[in-house]
Amino acid sequence: MSKKRKRQDDFQKTKLRIGKKKPKADNATNINFKSKAISLPEQLKHGKSGPTTHRRLDLKDLLSQLHHFTSNVKESALVGLRELLSANPTMVELHASVVLSEVAALFTDKDGSVRTAAVRLLRFIAQCVPADRVAPFFPLLSAHLTCAMTHISEAIQEEALRVLDVLLEHYPALLSQRHTVLLGNFLELISQKRKSATGQDKSTKGSYALTINTNRTVTAQQWRLTVLLRLSNFLQAVVEERPLEEGVTSRIGVGMWAGERGLVTPVEVSWEDHVHGKGKIQLFENSGALPNMHSSYRLRPDSKAGTGMNKELYSAEMVQGFAVTLVPLLLEIWVEAAGGERVQTDSVCLLSVESMALMFQILTILQLLRRLTPQRDQQDVLDAWFRNSYLTEFKQQFMKNFPYGLLEVARHKKKADAKRSRPQVPCAASAGNNVEPLAVNVTLCQVMVTFSLRDQDHVAAEDADWLGPIRIFIKDTLTNGSKLSLKHLGALLEVVWRMIVTQRSRAITDDLLQAVFVQYQLKNLAMNIRMLLLRFFSQLYVQEQWNSPHIARSRILAGWLASLPMQLVQLGSRNPQLSAQLLETVQSAAARGHKDLLLSLQKTACSIYDHQEGCVVVLPVESQKRLIQILHFMPEFPAELLACLSQCLDELLSSGLSLFARNGTAGEYPAEGSVALFLTKSALSGCSGTQQEATLKDVDYLSFFFSTLTGCQQVVCHCLDALGCRAQCFDVFQNAIVGNLVSLFVFCGLVVVPDCVCVALLRCVPRLLDVNFLPNETLLHFLSDCCLSMLSLLLQLEQSARKRDAVWEACFAALSSVPKLLRLVLQSFHVSDLCEEELPRFYGGESREQWLSDLLYCYSVTMSSHRANVAMRENLNLF
Repeated sequence: MSKKRKRQDDFQKTKLRIGKKKPKADNATNINFKSKAISLPEQLKHGKSGPTTHRRLDLKDLLSQLHHFTSNVKESALVGLRELLSANPTMVELHASVVLSEVAALFTDKDGSVRTAAVRLLRFIAQCVPADRVAPFFPLLSAHLTCAMTHISEAIQEEALRVLDVLLEHYPALLSQRHTVLLGNFLELISQKRKSATGQDKSTKGSYALTINTNRTVTAQQWRLTVLLRLSNFLQAVVEERPLEEGVTSRIGVGMWAGERGLVTPVEVSWEDHVHGKGKIQLFENSGALPNMHSSYRLRPDSKAGTGMNKELYSAEMVQGFAVTLVPLLLEIWVEAAGGERVQTDSVCLLSVESMALMFQILTILQLLRRLTPQRDQQDVLDAWFRNSYLTEFKQQFMKNFPYGLLEVARHKKKADAKRSRPQVPCAASAGNNVEPLAVNVTLCQVMVTFSLRDQDHVAAEDADWLGPIRIFIKDTLTNGSKLSLKHLGALLEVVWRMIVTQRSRAITDDLLQAVFVQYQLKNLAMNIRMLLLRFFSQLYVQEQWNSPHIARSRILAGWLASLPMQLVQLGSRNPQLSAQLLETVQSAAARGHKDLLLSLQKTACSIYDHQEGCVVVLPVESQKRLIQILHFMPEFPAELLACLSQCLDELLSSGLSLFARNGTAGEYPAEGSVALFLTKSALSGCSGTQQEATLKDVDYLSFFFSTLTGCQQVVCHCLDALGCRAQCFDVFQNAIVGNLVSLFVFCGLVVVPDCVCVALLRCVPRLLDVNFLPNETLLHFLSDCCLSMLSLLLQLEQSARKRDAVWEACFAALSSVPKLLRLVLQSFHVSDLCEEELPRFYGGESREQWLSDLLYCYSVTMSSHRANVAMRENLNLF
C-alpha cells in the first residue's frame, strides 16, 4: 500500500448506520459511580471554647455569620445570638457593644426576614441592658436608625419605625437627645422639599409637600397615621425627659392648673432638732440650676459633655423653626382626613375611624409642641406666636365642623373575604385607630384654648366666636350625667381652668363651674376622680382668688366651699385620704376668712368635734392636728363646742393618744396646744392692743381649761365612786391629778388654780380615800398648797358669803381625813415671815410663834395615839 493511501485510511470518517449505536471512543470516561452526602449538624468544640448554642456555635462564630452573603445564614445567626444570650444572661452586658453594633448594621439589610430577626434581638437586648450601659455607643444606634428612616426602600423605612418603637420603650431619654436629626427624618417620611424655579430647595414657610408612594402595601393615609403616631410618641418622650422648671406645666397631662402659677416649696423644719444649734437650716429653696419663675436670674442647665444635648432644644426659637415646617403639613393632612368619608348632621360631623385617628394624632402633636418649652415666659412667647401665625387657619379647619363624631359603617363579611389575606398596617398602626370621639374633641379644645392669651382683655371679644362652641361642648359633656375617665376629665378641667382665667367674666366663670359642680355631685365616683375634682376647686380658689376677682366672687365656688364641712361630717372615717384633702382646703379658706365657709363650719362644729363619732376622733393624728388648727379661725366658741372638745380630749387621753405631744411621743403634755390656742382667742391673752374682740368668754375658757386639766369628768368620778375597791379607785384618780395638774406646776410654771378646782379636789379626795391607803408625797404637797390657798381665801370672804361654808367644809374634810395633810399644812407656815395682817382674826400678841408650835405638838400627839389605836384594832381583828 502506498504511503498516500495509508494516510487517508487514518483520517477516514466512520460511517454510521441508522438504528445502530455509536461506538464508544477509546478515551471515553466511565461515569457510573455512587456518592453519599455528609451532614454536619454540629461542630466539635472543646470545653475551653465558652458557651455555645445547640449547634455548637459560640459568639465569635455567630458574629462572623452576620456578614455572610446568604440571608438564611444571617437570620439563623441572629436567632442563635438570641438563644445564646438568653441562656447566658451575663454575656449580654459583657458583649453588648459588639452585638449592638453588628445588629444595628442589619437595620438596612435588603432581606425582610433578617431585619425582623434583628429587631427581635434588639428588643431582647434592650430588656436586659440598662440605659447607662448603652449610652456610650447609643450614637451608633441612632446613626443606623437615621439611615434606615431615610432609606430609599419603603420596607426598610417601615422596619425603622419598629426599631424606633423599641428605643422609645426602653431608652426614651437617650433617644430624645437625638432630636435635631430625628425630627427632620420624620418629615422626610411623609414629605419632601419643594423645588424652586432654579431647581434649589426652598427654605421658607411651606417648603415641604406631602408625598404619595404607590409602592407601599398600605394607603397614604394609613402610612401618615403610622408616622404621626411615632412622632407624637417621640415628642412625648422629649417632653417627659426635659428638665422641668419648678412651677411650670406638670408632666402629667391632667394638671394644667399646676402650671398656671409659680410654686413656692415650703421648708419643713423640726425646731426640736435645732434647739441646741447642732444642725443648720438650708433656706435657699429657689436656688439651683433651674430657679423659680419669680426669680430674675436664669442659670444655664447642667449638661454633661458628649451627651448630644442641644442647648436650643427647649427654646421658643427652636420650636418655632420646627413648627413652621411641620404645622403646614399637619393642616394638609387634616384637610384630607376631614374631606374623606363623612356625614354632616345638625349637631355633629361624623368621620371614619382612620380620619378620627389622624385628627387625634395631629392635635396631640400640636399640644406637645407647646409643652417643649419648660419656662413659663417661653410658653407665653410660643402661644403668642402660634396665635399670630395659625389662629385663622385653625379656626377655619378645626372649628368649622366641631364637634366630631364616629361614623359607624356596617360591613357584611363574605366567605371569600375571610380567606383572602389582608395586608398588615406597618408598625402596628392599628393601635392608633382606637380613638374615641370624645378624646378628639377634648384635645381640640385643649389646643384651641391656648390661643386665648392671658391678660389680653382687648382680644376677648374677638375670641368669642370660636370659644362659644367650646364652652357649649364642655357644658354638655360635664352635665349629661355620664362618668368620665380620669384622662378625659383632667383635660376638660384644664380647658375650664384656662377659659376661666383668660375670659375674666363672672357669668362665664359661674357657667363653667356649675358644669364642673354637676360632675362633682355624681354618686359612686372613683377615688382618683373625686380627688381630681376636689383639687381643681381647691387650687382654683387658692391660686386665683387674689389675681382674679371674678373667681373670688363666684357664687358656685362659694357654695362649694360652704358644703365642705358637711361633706367632712358625712365622709367620717371611710376615706382618710379624701378627708385630709378636704381639711387642707377648709383650712386654706378659713385662713383667708371666707365668710360662707366659716358660717358653715360654725354650724357643723359640734358634729365635727363630737367625742364619739366626730372627725376629730376617727381620723388619723395628722388630720386631728389640722382640725385643732382650724379652731383658730372659728368666729365664735359656744359652750356646746367647748364641751365637745373637752370630751374629745378626755377620750384621747384615756386611750393614750395626744394631739400635741412634745418630742413626737404620745402622752406628754396632752392638749397643751389646744389650751394655748383657746387662750389666744380669749380676753385673758393680754393682747390689749388688738382691735378684734375676744371670741371666747373668760368663763367658758376657764371651764374648758380646768375640765381638761383634771383629766376626769364628773360622770367618770361618780363611776369611780361606785366601785367596790376604794384603793384602786383612788389610785386612778391620784394618777390623773398628778399627771395633769401637778405636771403643769412643775414643768410649765402654772401657779394659779381656781378656787372651784381646789374645793372640788379637797372634797373628792376624802370621799375616795381608803383608810389603808396612803397618798403619795406629790399629791400630798399639792393638796397642802390647795388647803393653804383656801384658808387664805376664808380670811378674805365675808361672813355672809355662801362660798365660805363650802370652802370651810372642803378644807375640814381634807384635813381631818387625809393622813399627813394637816402636818404638811402646819409645816408650810413660816412664822418668821408672817406679817401683822396675815392672821388678824384668829390670834394676836407676842405668843403667835409659841401658839403654832403648841398646835403642831398637839397634832403629833393626837396622830401618834390614833395610829396606836388603829394598830391595836388590827391585831385584835387577827385573833
